[in-house]
Amino acid sequence: MSLPAAESTRTKLLDAARDAFAAKGFHGTTTRDIAAAAGMSPAAVYVHHRTKESLLYAISLAGHEATVRSLREARDGAGTPPAQLAAMVHTFVMGHTLGHTMARVVNYELAALTDEHRATIDGLRHAIQLLIREVLAAGVESGDFDCGEIGMTTNAIMGMSIDVARWYVEDGDWSPERIAAHNAQMALRMAGYRGG
Repeated sequence: MSLPAAESTRTKLLDAARDAFAAKGFHGTTTRDIAAAAGMSPAAVYVHHRTKESLLYAISLAGHEATVRSLREARDGAGTPPAQLAAMVHTFVMGHTLGHTMARVVNYELAALTDEHRATIDGLRHAIQLLIREVLAAGVESGDFDCGEIGMTTNAIMGMSIDVARWYVEDGDWSPERIAAHNAQMALRMAGYRGG
C-alpha cells in the first residue's frame, strides 16, 4: 500500500472512530461499528490499530497537540497579556465549536485511556493550562489584570472553553465566532482586566 493510500485509510479510520465515540461513547462503540463506518472489515481495523483504545489515544493525541500549537500561535501573534488572553480563548473556543465532535471525544472519554496514554494526554493538558496561567501571571505583573487566584481562574477559563463542545449545536442561535468572542470577553472579566 502506498503511503498516500495508507494515510487516507488511517484518516478514514480515525474519522470513523471519532464519530462513533462521539455518538455512542467509547464503551458503547464496538470495533465492528468503527469498521462499518470506515467501510472496512473488522480485521482490517486491526492492521492499523491493535485495540479500540489505541484509536482513542491517536484521536486524543492529535486533538491535544493541535490545541497546544494553536494556543501558542495565538499567544505569539498578540502583544499584551490582555490581547494574548483574548486571542487564546477565542482560538480555544473556535476549536471547540468548529471541531465539536472531536472535542467531545478528546475531553469526555479520557477515562478509557490506558495509564500510559492518559499520562501523555495529561501532560498536554497541563501544557495548555500552563499557557493560560503564564499569560494571566504576566497580566497581573503588568498591572493589566487584577487576579488574585491565577490557578483557579485558569481552571475556570479552561472549563468554560472546553464545555462549549458539550452544548454547542451547529444550527443553534449562536455562531462559533459569536461564542468565541463572548468567551474571550468573559475571560478578560474573569482575569480582572483593568482596560476598556
